[in-house]
Amino acid sequence: MDALTALHTRVSVSRVRAPGPDPHTLEQIIRAGLRTADHGYLRPWRFLLIRDNSLEKLADLFAIASLADTPDISSGELANIRAKALRAPLVLVGIASPKPHPKVPVTEQHLSAAGALQNMLTAAHALDVGAIWRTGPMAEHPIVREGLGVSDAESIIGYLYMGTIDGPVRQLQEESISSFVQDW
Repeated sequence: MDALTALHTRVSVSRVRAPGPDPHTLEQIIRAGLRTADHGYLRPWRFLLIRDNSLEKLADLFAIASLADTPDISSGELANIRAKALRAPLVLVGIASPKPHPKVPVTEQHLSAAGALQNMLTAAHALDVGAIWRTGPMAEHPIVREGLGVSDAESIIGYLYMGTIDGPVRQLQEESISSFVQDW
C-alpha cells in the first residue's frame, strides 16, 4: 500500500485475534514510528512490547490498580478490566520520555512521541495489521505506571493493540476538507 492510500484509509480496528505481527512486520511498524518529526533528534520516547505471558501480567496489573481504587469491585467488573489487557496478541505501550533541552519544550517532545505512535498505527494499517490506540485510566494510574517502570518524568501516551483483523473493518465517510480548513 502506498503512503497516501495508507494515510487516507486508516481506521482503528478494535477486533483483533492471534497471531500478532510477525517479527519482520513488527520491525517495519516500529521503524515507521522512529521516523516521526523530532526537533533536536532527541528521541523522546520508548516502547514496551507486551505479548505472550506478559499479557496476563498486564491484566493482573490492571486488576490490582482497579482493586486499589475500588476494593468492593464486583468479580464481573474485574474480569472486564482484566479482559482489556487481553484483547490483542500484542500490546505496544508508547511512553513519552522527555529529555532536558533548552530549545525543545516537554510539550513538543510529548507531541513527537504521539507522532511516533500515529506513524506506527498507520504503518500497521499499511501492512494489514489490525490496530487501535487506546488510553483511559490505566494509562495514568500510578500502580500501572510503577508496574510498567514508567518514571515520574515520563507519560504513557497510549496502548497500541495489534493483531490479525477479526471481522469487517468499518469504512469511514470521506471528510470535507473545507469543514476544517480556512484561509487566513
